[in-house]
Amino acid sequence: MMMTIKCRVNRTGLVRLGRAALLMLAAVLSGCASLPEREPAPASWAIRDTANTALAEVTADDIAAHPGLSGALLLGDPMDAFVVRLGMIEAAEKSLDLQYYIWHQDLTGDTLLNRLLHAADRGVRVRLLLDDLDTAGKADTLFGLDAHPNIEVRLFNPFASRTSRVSGFLTDFGRVNRRMHNKTITADNRLTVLGGRNIGDEYFNATEEVVFGDLDVLCQGAVVDEVSVQFDLYWNSPWAYPMDRFANGRDTVADLNRFRRASEAQLEQAKKSRYAQGLAGAVQKLRSLESDDFEWGQAKLIYDDPGKVGGLKLSSDTHLAPELLKVMAQVEHDLLIISPYFVPGERLTQYLVNMVERGIRVRIVTNSLAANDVPVVHAGYMRYREALVAGGVELFEYKAPLETETEQQKDKEPFWKGASRGSLHAKSMVFEEEGLFVGSFNLDARSAVLNTEIGVLIHNPEYAKKISADLDRLILDKAYQVTLEEGDLVWVTRHDGEMVRFDREPDTSWWTRFSTGFMRYIVPEGML
Repeated sequence: MMMTIKCRVNRTGLVRLGRAALLMLAAVLSGCASLPEREPAPASWAIRDTANTALAEVTADDIAAHPGLSGALLLGDPMDAFVVRLGMIEAAEKSLDLQYYIWHQDLTGDTLLNRLLHAADRGVRVRLLLDDLDTAGKADTLFGLDAHPNIEVRLFNPFASRTSRVSGFLTDFGRVNRRMHNKTITADNRLTVLGGRNIGDEYFNATEEVVFGDLDVLCQGAVVDEVSVQFDLYWNSPWAYPMDRFANGRDTVADLNRFRRASEAQLEQAKKSRYAQGLAGAVQKLRSLESDDFEWGQAKLIYDDPGKVGGLKLSSDTHLAPELLKVMAQVEHDLLIISPYFVPGERLTQYLVNMVERGIRVRIVTNSLAANDVPVVHAGYMRYREALVAGGVELFEYKAPLETETEQQKDKEPFWKGASRGSLHAKSMVFEEEGLFVGSFNLDARSAVLNTEIGVLIHNPEYAKKISADLDRLILDKAYQVTLEEGDLVWVTRHDGEMVRFDREPDTSWWTRFSTGFMRYIVPEGML
């Protein structure tokens, strides 16, 4: 079933620039906007003196028992992912550091903002670093938060015009086309969550319109401090502008007072929502967490230098992609790639085919055209589909889940559980069924070259084997396998226990197929 997806500012906003007339009008109206003078912002650093906090107490024994290692808990269920974030904010006593690409002002986003405000009221230092692409229309909220003495908001790679993102794309495209895609939240330098989820209802199963199947990881131990180092690097970089630099004399204290009143009213409404009532199970699950629920092992944080948005030269010292390639190069038997936006390009396509020729099993899971929320990215991916399948790569395209699925089928879902209608958004890899990568990185040119990204490499055979086995067991219920028959692509899936075959993009209209197929010939791959 095709779905209606609300327009939202994310990757789509980077490839849809609107009509030419609108662009020209926006440029005229915005005049010659420029960024404020970038005087050195006051530097601040992660608070590491947190040994006497509640989070230190609950993690101390486990950390002491696993010196130099990191504990990891995968967060596949979207409601669990929300409750963990909420719990971290509620438990923090000294610091909260948050870094996000998208933060919607909806039920879940507003609730988390309210709890950040209350955390600041009780003395917690809050640092909120947001990519500027998604901040349009949110000035009152962000100025209000920033006016709190314990909250500081910074915008990463901001647009010069505060009223028109479109004019920014027209007049300063080379810079503003590069965004901070990182997503992390760290409490008291003791617990951190990173992965694919932004903040918004569609990421936490709080909307009936569209839900993203996603994956995060909750970590304690050594890797938490690495995340804090990464956050400090971005926070203190010349690309992070303090929110107050854009105030221009406005009464931000009044903004804070208005936000506080509105936020309290929104919270009362949120408490009465069906979503709040449905969180009981996730809350109970969080309360019952024990040390055995975390898998301990070696972990390494990899991330892009913030200077990447300034065109920093690609190298393994400054970019995430070369680090991932190093790990891929060590694979001898089995590689699993899960990437919702997958545009491998000629070189990576040939690299993966060569791996198969060496006897390595390569599986790729990405979105089908029906499930992809950005069809233009699917157009780029289509260019390499036949070569991958012909070369022996096992290629699967995630189905836009059907409303006719039974509850039993939904209960079988692996880590994308909860996506009743939507698309795959998790970004992960499994290497040799021994280790895995969880992060924000898609296998496409945008993640490799333009946006900044983050992820963690975890050596954990138990998680790796489970993800691999779950995928083999359930993938044909959740996705189409793309194969070749007499030179033509076909899609095969399992529905109600029966194998079903399609000879064209499943669950799509002729117009969607035509328009996407046309875009494959005209859209520059570097934009995707």
